[in-house]
Amino acid sequence: MDLQLNGKRALVTGSSSGIGRAIAVALAAEGVAVLVHGRDAERAKATAAAIAGDGGVAAVVLADLTQEAETRLVVSAVEAFGGVDILVNNAAATGRDEGWLAGGADQWLHLYNANVASAVRLIGALTPAMRTARWGRVIQIGSAAHPYPLPMKAAYSATKAALSNLTVSLSKELAGTGVTANTISPGPALTDGFRDLVLAFARQHGMADDIDAATRTLIAGPLANPSDRLVRPHEIAALTALVASPLSGSVNGANLRIDGGFTPTVN
Repeated sequence: MDLQLNGKRALVTGSSSGIGRAIAVALAAEGVAVLVHGRDAERAKATAAAIAGDGGVAAVVLADLTQEAETRLVVSAVEAFGGVDILVNNAAATGRDEGWLAGGADQWLHLYNANVASAVRLIGALTPAMRTARWGRVIQIGSAAHPYPLPMKAAYSATKAALSNLTVSLSKELAGTGVTANTISPGPALTDGFRDLVLAFARQHGMADDIDAATRTLIAGPLANPSDRLVRPHEIAALTALVASPLSGSVNGANLRIDGGFTPTVN
């Protein structure tokens, strides 16, 4: 299927690794010129190099999106890139894996700045040009932690709920402009970062370094879902590319779950 994305331009935040990298690579494979964002120069350049090696177009911008001044650097990089038609707000902090009150209000404020305010800053800076062009896509990468929050990730879960909520209001704000706003909410995904968590679980439960055994245990227990497997980053990337496509013009204000059925709700 031709997603009709050839010649479009995208900024994918947090695309130096994990889900963000998979999204950047998938968009580039569809002919999108991608502005790769991250904080680690080596990893960001590696993502851009992988895209270029496959015949795609990519540039790199390094910035801490929790800082207003550094966000302006990203906006300047976008202008130098020729603008963007697609904004994927993927960068996020997860916070400490502790109890509900751990870190107090400061922890909540930090995560809201990292996960919500950073997206709001970029939306505010980049959507005016999309409005003028009468076409654009704003995609938030949410989480199954939004409808299924856990006490050990309370602040993180709340920020992902906020992203989904702001997406709905943003879609209404952009009504009639040709710009859509959507959220894609993955369940537990088999990223390198998640592998580290599984490895820690394996060691904690006497499985040594047997990641496969630990993964099977988790899927049979706390991460159980009807698909009986973890989500793959390339699957999230494929859905993102489809939502970014001109073919998805009627998908707007939606929260699209990609979690194998992990989330126990119909909402």
